[in-house]
Amino acid sequence: MENEISKRGKIIREMVYEFNHNRKLVEHFVEESRCVSEMDKAFNYPSYIKTRRISLDNFEMELISREPLDKEQNEEQTAKMVILQLHGGGYVNAFKNNYRTMAGLYSEAGDGADVLTIDYRVAPANPYPAAFEDAVAAYDWLLENGYCENEIILAGDSAGGGLAMALCHYLKDEGRKLPAGIVAMSPWTDLLATGASYKENYDIDPVFGQNGSSLIYHNPYIGENDATNPYISPMYGDFTDFPPMLIQVGTCEMLLSDSESVAQKAKRAGVKVRFSVYEGMFHVFQMAAKLMPESKQAWAEVNGFMKAIMKKQIQEEDS
Repeated sequence: MENEISKRGKIIREMVYEFNHNRKLVEHFVEESRCVSEMDKAFNYPSYIKTRRISLDNFEMELISREPLDKEQNEEQTAKMVILQLHGGGYVNAFKNNYRTMAGLYSEAGDGADVLTIDYRVAPANPYPAAFEDAVAAYDWLLENGYCENEIILAGDSAGGGLAMALCHYLKDEGRKLPAGIVAMSPWTDLLATGASYKENYDIDPVFGQNGSSLIYHNPYIGENDATNPYISPMYGDFTDFPPMLIQVGTCEMLLSDSESVAQKAKRAGVKVRFSVYEGMFHVFQMAAKLMPESKQAWAEVNGFMKAIMKKQIQEEDS
C-alpha cells in the first residue's frame, strides 16, 4: 500500500468524480449506450497486434496476439500464455472499446501473451446465468483451440473480476482443471453489498458514491436468483484449491470490502493471494493505464504476477 496519492492521481480522481456526478454526462455517455456493444466499432491497434473475431452461439469474442518486436527474442518468452479478459460494467454494460486498450495492456503485462476478450450478454435483457454461461463457453473455446488450463490466466475488473472467480468456482465444482491464475481489479464479489465499505466510503467513492439508486444496490443481473450463489457472488463460495490470485483495489472504493473479504477467505483456504490496496484510488483506476503513478504501478504488478506464474509453469513442465 502506498502512503500517499500522487498529484496526478488526485487530479484524475477529481475528474472521475466530476464526470460521475454530472447527471447529463452520465445519461449521454453511459446510460444511453449501456447495452450497445462496440465490438463492431473500429479500433486502431498497433501494427504488431493481430486480431481475430470469433462468433459463438450467444456472443462475440476478439482474440489478439502480438508479433515479436524483435523476432530473435522469441526464445526469451518464458511460456505460452493466454489471458481471458472478462470486462466490467456491473453486468449491464456491454463491451466498450476501452477494453481493447485493456487487452493491449494485458498482453504487454503478459510479455506478449494472447488475450481473448468476450462480449458477454448483459442484463436486464439477459440476467444470470447469461454472462456466467458465456464465460464458461469462452473458457471451453480456449481449450478446444489449442490452449491448456495451465496456460490460461483469467483477468477481470469490477463485475468481470467477480465473474472470473465465479468461473473458477464452477470449474472446481465440476472437478475440472483450473486456470493458472486470476487477476482481479476492484472485483465485485458480493452483489448483496454487505461489506462495511459500502457505508464507510459512500461519501468519498468518486464512481458509485452518494447514489443510493446505483446498480450496486439495484442490479437486474441477479433476477429471481439467490444473490449468495457463488456463481453470482463468489465471495460466498469455498476458495480451497483456487489458483494464485492478484487482487487490486483502491481505498476510496465502496467495493473495498469485496476485495478484503475474498482475499482473507482465500488466504485462510490456503490460496496464494497477492492483495494490493492503493491509497486514494477509485474503482478500476487501472483504466488510467500509464497516466498516473498508481495505475502504472498496478500494471507493473500485473506483469510481475504473470511472470511468476509463467516461471512456475516452466518449472512444473521441466520436472
